[in-house]
Amino acid sequence: MKTRTMRREIFAGSAAVAVLLLTAGCGSGGNSAAKQDAVKPVGDSKQLDLYGSGYGSGSGSADAPAGGGPKSGPAGQLKAQEVAGVGSAVTDGEGFTLYRFDKDTAKPPKSNCEGDCAQAWPVVLADDAQAGAGVDAAVLGSVARADGTKQLTVGGWPVYRYAKDTKAGDALGEGVGGTWHALGPDGKPAAAGKAAGSGSGSGSAMGSGMASGSGMASGMAMDMGAGANPPAGGKKVSLSVRQNAQLGGILQNAEGWTLYRFDKDSAWPMKFGCLDACLDTWKPAKPVDKTEVSGIPSELVGSVKRPDGSEQLTIDCWPVYTFTGDKQPGDANGQGKQGLWFAVTDKGKKAKAAG
Repeated sequence: MKTRTMRREIFAGSAAVAVLLLTAGCGSGGNSAAKQDAVKPVGDSKQLDLYGSGYGSGSGSADAPAGGGPKSGPAGQLKAQEVAGVGSAVTDGEGFTLYRFDKDTAKPPKSNCEGDCAQAWPVVLADDAQAGAGVDAAVLGSVARADGTKQLTVGGWPVYRYAKDTKAGDALGEGVGGTWHALGPDGKPAAAGKAAGSGSGSGSAMGSGMASGSGMASGMAMDMGAGANPPAGGKKVSLSVRQNAQLGGILQNAEGWTLYRFDKDSAWPMKFGCLDACLDTWKPAKPVDKTEVSGIPSELVGSVKRPDGSEQLTIDCWPVYTFTGDKQPGDANGQGKQGLWFAVTDKGKKAKAAG
């Protein structure tokens, strides 16, 4: 009888959560620098139903913002205005932030955003474009698209709106995929202009002058500021920070997909709460080289071996995931799902909506 009782207690304890004991590396203390790059679990894990009915359906995620966001159309009177967290950016006649795409070219002007891309990034037509405050008429031009329409260019760069910007002053497209940037009045990324005017004195795109004052850690050698983007100079960036209007600085992978952590996982002792069917919806993020990290202290970046033997990226010792309910880079539809899933901040913490 005593043996059967002990077995029931052991089973009940193991069914509470899939606990993977780790070698020393990710501790509960605050000294992140002491944490090793990778932690490897020992022992076994069990399949658990931790999610409840309807889990993993992705219901409630929106493919497009309410109201549909801005559409292709004439530019109207362009103005250079201060956009929160970005700097001086060009806005259209209705006050919407305008963007440029790094995969386009300016010399000669050419758009490489067609089809589905142009649905997410509506083109700004050159019709009736006028130079308003802070915009030099000499930098305005146009380029013929494949459908024969004329797209506005600024400094040679084709100009777009972002479908997820739902009101004047939004800049949710800043940093998406590491290739989309709010447009400065000279055709360069607006954030680059902000850095140049910050008075850092270092002349380096990676200097402390990139800090935006948006709550990201100031003085970090790799602080990329609001909507941090891969730095100039051809450096490969596999992990960076994007500025989200509601959440602040959050992490994204090389393709611009938001990274999340799960409250039923744990950093110490390590617990994998997302197993089996959960992984159909939440995909473990792949580890990255620490030399390809931008905007987050590299000592927070590590990896862990999952029960199937694959390696998963960890941030501050928490396993991180992408969400299949995010339909395009820059989405953060997984934030707050089931009250358990949260985007990861530039400080390695779970994001909370402002206010």
